[in-house]
Amino acid sequence: MAKDRDGRDEDDDGGTALETATRLERLARLLRQAGHSGGLVPAQWEVLRYLVRANRLSRSPGALARYLGSTKGTVSQSLLTLDRKGLIRRENQPSDERHVLVSLTQAGHDLLAKDPLQAIAGDLEALGGKTRRRFARGLAELLGHEIARQGAASFGTCEGCRHFQAASSGKSMTCGKDGGPLHANETSLLCIVHQA
Repeated sequence: MAKDRDGRDEDDDGGTALETATRLERLARLLRQAGHSGGLVPAQWEVLRYLVRANRLSRSPGALARYLGSTKGTVSQSLLTLDRKGLIRRENQPSDERHVLVSLTQAGHDLLAKDPLQAIAGDLEALGGKTRRRFARGLAELLGHEIARQGAASFGTCEGCRHFQAASSGKSMTCGKDGGPLHANETSLLCIVHQA
């Protein structure tokens, strides 16, 4: 039987499901603690991470609040702080002045290069391909169950979304929800209207 780096059987799950869930919670707390860097607090890092991954339909304060599972007031305070720091910009949508879109400034992109979450991403990379893929699949499955249990929005990407429409030539893509054309780089971004 194959052994891992610590000499345990690779098939050993390392404890009960509750112990694994407790470790996951502890890891989340440590990551939040590390989020007090770069002059930001964890909630502000979460806003920046979301905005860099969100598509044009999902960069509103309301969509951000839904994704973070936060109140609009909390999100509003984070956005005010990030705006004062020059890390985001708010723009009224030309078709509807009441609809605000939020995006990162270059300073926001630059700060994300120093994101404390990069350390755990490096640790995940070090797990190796097969282990990392297995972990990613399991984590995605757990997240999917919790999203369903809470009735939360899935925030998926165009791949596998019922609104995604591609021409048979594959050269043009549109979102059936808003009818707008999709550029290739948009199809991998998070979307609030995603439906599997």
